[in-house]
Amino acid sequence: MRFKARFAPLAATLAFEPREIERGRALTPVTAPAGWTDVRVEAWLDWAESQAPSSSHALDDAIHGWAARLASDGRESGALATAAEAERFAAELAASVLLGLAAPALPTTNGFLPLIDLSEPDATQALSARIVELAQVRRRFGYRRLHDLLRPEYPAVNHKKIYRLYREANLAVRRRKKVRRPPSERQPLSSATAPNAVWSMDFVSDALANGRRLKCLTVADDFTHECVDITVDHGISGAYVVRVLDQAARFRGYPRAVRTDNGPEFTSRAFIAWTQQHAIQHLLIEPGRPMQNGYIESFNGKFRDECLNEHWFTSLIQARDVISEWRRDYNQVRPHSSCGRIPPAQFAANHRSQKQQTEVPFNPGLCQ
Repeated sequence: MRFKARFAPLAATLAFEPREIERGRALTPVTAPAGWTDVRVEAWLDWAESQAPSSSHALDDAIHGWAARLASDGRESGALATAAEAERFAAELAASVLLGLAAPALPTTNGFLPLIDLSEPDATQALSARIVELAQVRRRFGYRRLHDLLRPEYPAVNHKKIYRLYREANLAVRRRKKVRRPPSERQPLSSATAPNAVWSMDFVSDALANGRRLKCLTVADDFTHECVDITVDHGISGAYVVRVLDQAARFRGYPRAVRTDNGPEFTSRAFIAWTQQHAIQHLLIEPGRPMQNGYIESFNGKFRDECLNEHWFTSLIQARDVISEWRRDYNQVRPHSSCGRIPPAQFAANHRSQKQQTEVPFNPGLCQ
């Protein structure tokens, strides 16, 4: 087995720099190639610590040490005939990693997945096929959200490569025509500081194939961006809304405040009595100012774009099943940009875990 020096000369020109990476609740000093992103450095730190736990965080040394151990094993097994050949093998293997041509192994129940060498045409073709497969299932996802979904499988692949393969496959999200509206003064929307601080809610209308109206009550948590509930029926009254919120509160607890528009369901006696009974502050937006309820308006846009516009409902039962599955996917799978590009349910779980461990203000970047 012979190896021609292709990558080692290029890797020798790399500049290394010390930096600090947030890991857990502390800053970890590490020495890594200057062009590496923090995400790549964190992935390789996890790998390096699994290989040889130590106090040293010089990735150059860790990677060369790992390559040398593999070369030694190859020399002992007879795969590498001479010591010089083993040395060239180790140098090329370490160089391919440092140049970003391979990704760290991912932990699994059976150990670690093999390294993915993206310099091989077959590996690039497999990645491109995976992008097309995901894009066909999630037709309203652009390349950045597809990159979020692919990150666990391809941690060393950045969004630029995903974008290039995305364009080569002639994939594109069709932009929906926006309705022109006259300019209006925007009111500031205060941010929630904890789960269950504020629930925003609104209605979205649709129709069955036979033309019968569908009404969807959407409820979202302003802090975690989780979809608390989506109730679908032909008609929803104020008393109906109260029953839905009581059912949701059995599992999540009651919110400290709710934000709604001035619709009759939210200004009904039943709804007002419910807020007073549970000491919940009712935040009413001004008429004609939907952006004062911006969180739920944003959610409703995604709900209509990714679910309602993508399905043709023939019955109320089918609509409920499809919408329920979309809600589960939205909370548990779909990456959310406001949550550090992780699903809202994971963001909420990370927040609960960090709150139990420390009183330091929550930083979503620590939980990715």
